[in-house]
Amino acid sequence: MTVPLLAGRPALRVAAAARVGPLAEGAELPTVPGFVASAFNPLVRETVRRCLGEPGERNPLVGPYADTTAVVLATVAGDATTSDLASQKLVSGRVHNPLLFLQSVTTSILGHLTIEYGLTGPVSCLAAVDGIADEALDAAELLLIDDDIDQVLVIAAELAANPRTAAAFAHLTATGGTALPPRGDLAVALLLRAADAAGEPAPDEPGEQQADFGHLAALAGRTDRARNALGATR
Repeated sequence: MTVPLLAGRPALRVAAAARVGPLAEGAELPTVPGFVASAFNPLVRETVRRCLGEPGERNPLVGPYADTTAVVLATVAGDATTSDLASQKLVSGRVHNPLLFLQSVTTSILGHLTIEYGLTGPVSCLAAVDGIADEALDAAELLLIDDDIDQVLVIAAELAANPRTAAAFAHLTATGGTALPPRGDLAVALLLRAADAAGEPAPDEPGEQQADFGHLAALAGRTDRARNALGATR
């Protein structure tokens, strides 16, 4: 049984899903034109590709829903690699790479993906120090109340902690926060629809690898029994 998070809001079903990482073997990801240095953006793009399949008008998950697909990206630390690299260049007095400024805006990769897949629905990015998985699902439920939205692509991504983000996560834990980084780079993509639409019910539990998935465990667990546009590849 699928239970709404709040009364009057639609329960969710997973129409397609994918997970990339953490600690995946052969995890070299295709580069993304216009993005450099960081694994964050290739990780997001590859996870979406595995969830939705290749872009194109004949894609059954995207083609009929180009105007009615919303996109939500959820992350706690975001593209920490780019943030650190840009900061290091700034304090050392070196010339900024303009691509780093582009990448410092987390929604930049969403802009790339919406162009690639022809999606024109609303796009948003959210962060939270507690309950990022619940925040992402809440956002999807709220979007699906809108009659003009048929499905929501929820993407959650987190890079393995570097010294700065490890210190930040430790501070959050010490002050009562629950956000824990995954053990390696991790992204999850879930294509969600209202429960009365086609799709598989989402499992409620994250499974046995919660420590590997960190605060994305609840979302990562929902990929285990969902359809994947590229078959068994996760």
